[in-house]
Amino acid sequence: MERRSFIKLGGASLASAVLGSGLLSWVPRSEAATISKTFYITGGTITMPDGVGVYFKGFSNSATGLNVPAASIICQEGDTLSITVVNKLAVTHNFVIGGLKPGDPVLASTGDIASGATKTLTYTIPTGKAGSYLFYDNKTTYNVFLGLHGGLAIMPAGKSNQLYSGSPTFVKQQFWIFNDIDPALNSAVQSNAVVPTTFTPRYFTINGLTSLPPGAAGHGDPTRDALYDTRTRLAGFVGDRTLVRMLSAGMCSHAVHAHANHFEWLTDRGTVRSSVWKKDTLYLRNKLGKIDAIFPFEAPPDAYPPTTHGHFPMHLHDEMSQTAGGGMYQFGSMTEIEFL
Repeated sequence: MERRSFIKLGGASLASAVLGSGLLSWVPRSEAATISKTFYITGGTITMPDGVGVYFKGFSNSATGLNVPAASIICQEGDTLSITVVNKLAVTHNFVIGGLKPGDPVLASTGDIASGATKTLTYTIPTGKAGSYLFYDNKTTYNVFLGLHGGLAIMPAGKSNQLYSGSPTFVKQQFWIFNDIDPALNSAVQSNAVVPTTFTPRYFTINGLTSLPPGAAGHGDPTRDALYDTRTRLAGFVGDRTLVRMLSAGMCSHAVHAHANHFEWLTDRGTVRSSVWKKDTLYLRNKLGKIDAIFPFEAPPDAYPPTTHGHFPMHLHDEMSQTAGGGMYQFGSMTEIEFL
């Protein structure tokens, strides 16, 4: 089977999701700035790949829309974040920026935001905090994988192409935010019922989407199909080294597998690795796990005849995400890698 055919066999999409996180644009500054953002805590139903409507909450960019995940934020050390959060729902929520390393306290928090209330978080980023962060709601243990999350990229001051001082360089960068969904839990939250004590994931997303196979409704639609979503798919010419900031909002650990090239593995859970390994499969831990890695966009070494163009898959090497609730092979967290 040709690789183009292989990748086109995967997936499904979340038809009503409003896209948020993804491709990041950055120009370094010599002076610090204030980065202002307003989020509305909203709820709504998103249609799953099998047609089932599932309730979600999100940090949205409008009072009436639904973003899952929230739009990403990029800034640099020394900047001041001014994040205003408006709670449009009937229960109390909050907004926190997670710590860089395991066990670190959150960097900043709004504290409780009552129904109908508004709070503004103000946080000046100190030197030494460059890295990839998940912002989320930690008022309950499950709000984060109900959809209340997004990505924050903090660049080293004055740097455009390094994750940290001395790191390998990159040309561009983007987020992959992974989540897994148990519709029974979401339904219980929606109806104010007792939340299940067990978690059985049935759907697996990347930046709020899954892939759609040829012939499926929405195939090729970049607002629905993760294979075509420009903020999710890796696309570049040879030399377009891309930093991928991978964050886990869900309960499941994943094996993130890329075809064509090996990743250059820079960090694991916020800790800079002592050496940069080249790996085709990276272990992304559950419960707010994070990895930073560069996809180098070098000519694929195993392609014959040699080529600098082509289409390749990124998918997960864990069986649960491939079956996506049973019988939905490749309807999970999958996207495309395209050499232009």
